Amino acid sequence: MKLELRGVTKRFGTLVANDRINLTVEPGEIHALLGENGAGKSTLMNVLYGLYQADEGQILLDDKAQNFKGPGDAMAAGIGMVHQHFMLIPVFTVAENVVLGNEPTKKFGLLDLEAARKKVRELSDRFGFDVDPDAVIEDLPVGAQQRVEIIKSLIRDAKVLVLDEPTAVLTPQETDELMQIMRDLAKSGTSIIFITHKLREVQEVADKITVIRLGKVVGEAKPTDSASALATMMVGREVDLKVDKNLAKPGKVVLHVDGIHVEDDRKQLAVDGVSFDVQGGEVLAIAGVQGNGQTELAEALLGLRSVLKGRGSITLNDQPVEHTSVRKRLESGLGYVPEDRQKDGLVGEFTIAENLMLNGSYGPPFAKGVQIDFANRDRIAAELIKEFDVRTPSANTHAEKLSGGNQQKVVVARELSRDVKLLIASQPTRGVDVGSIEFIHERIIQERDQGKAVLLISTELDEVLALADRIAVMYRGKIVGVVGADATRETLGKMMAGVTA
Repeated sequence: MKLELRGVTKRFGTLVANDRINLTVEPGEIHALLGENGAGKSTLMNVLYGLYQADEGQILLDDKAQNFKGPGDAMAAGIGMVHQHFMLIPVFTVAENVVLGNEPTKKFGLLDLEAARKKVRELSDRFGFDVDPDAVIEDLPVGAQQRVEIIKSLIRDAKVLVLDEPTAVLTPQETDELMQIMRDLAKSGTSIIFITHKLREVQEVADKITVIRLGKVVGEAKPTDSASALATMMVGREVDLKVDKNLAKPGKVVLHVDGIHVEDDRKQLAVDGVSFDVQGGEVLAIAGVQGNGQTELAEALLGLRSVLKGRGSITLNDQPVEHTSVRKRLESGLGYVPEDRQKDGLVGEFTIAENLMLNGSYGPPFAKGVQIDFANRDRIAAELIKEFDVRTPSANTHAEKLSGGNQQKVVVARELSRDVKLLIASQPTRGVDVGSIEFIHERIIQERDQGKAVLLISTELDEVLALADRIAVMYRGKIVGVVGADATRETLGKMMAGVTA
């Protein structure tokens, strides 16, 4: 089935998320939609899937104009979509999830689950999905859950399949398996729209590439084009994708974590007996698929989440801190870049200047006694905005008005402007553009070269390999092994799936 979008425009108030976008996807083609987070890729696909209504433009299938009032219309016309966050019922089986909302029935309206099982087996065998129709979703690895989402679309006879950031939660091996599935689907005639910001994957699997920047199509590219050329199209300027760093010179242990146990919000054990050291002058990366305890670990190190009583210890600069407050830990030299800048890193309604003093407003250099030293605050803000290249009209701009990359620069600037001995950077480049990634990576290595200890927590394997001196891999709350920065993607992928190094 041929898909064509003509002049599709979508507005949210004064924000133009999609600006007269044209896109053509031929039958059996893998068409990559490449762009920074926030470029408008997912919004465009939500318009295609009927979740949003376009303000202007047309959607055509085999040259026939469509008018989707909702996802049901899109699915009936042959559009399938696998969302970044899976739409599965964890306690249902594969077969039950696949037919949910479109249940086959027998006499008297009884559910014909055997028909569902048969269809799942047929599709699984045809495309090598290796999915058991009777398996319960919550017992399946993430890669298998994603294949179930694809089966959900195929069982409804999808001719155009949209995959929205499909590798975000996969191990490298699962990513390779998905790439092969995409190729097999394309050979069978299915058109695939592959939404991503990962250049390497686009080059590996795409037949054609459309690049979107700030809601507009800025050009088409070929998979044979260089990564730097693709990055330049994405951000509008040349970007150095390689992180330059010298050999690490580790010093004394700054952070010592010994057998800590931490629960999540449901009182389930999320961090299970984790131990490691971080030395000054090195980057230790915690790698792993999202949801294996990394968030709880980071929060426990800062003091936002408690270590279970009598079950582990945290030592910072030779001082035990597992029972001290967040403020005490910050005053001891801990810097923290949280994984969710909007929830935990910034106050959107505050100005940049106010956000830059959030963790030090009670004392020098931001306060004299109980009074804020506004002149000093504004001077420091101006200096940090310049040093960290925050693109803003002024220091009085509200943080919520900044782009994602500039918001992240404000967080990084605040943390690195203090006398930090240990920097914990959790997903430091999530949702930021390639240009901001380049800048943040340079600053992290600069801190390491100045003798600071850096704990990097990241699900982006390219980032881990680029920055780390040592790599610890977390799986189901445990560290399954620690390897050097020369470890292969294959080795790390196996560890991320739970195979002990």
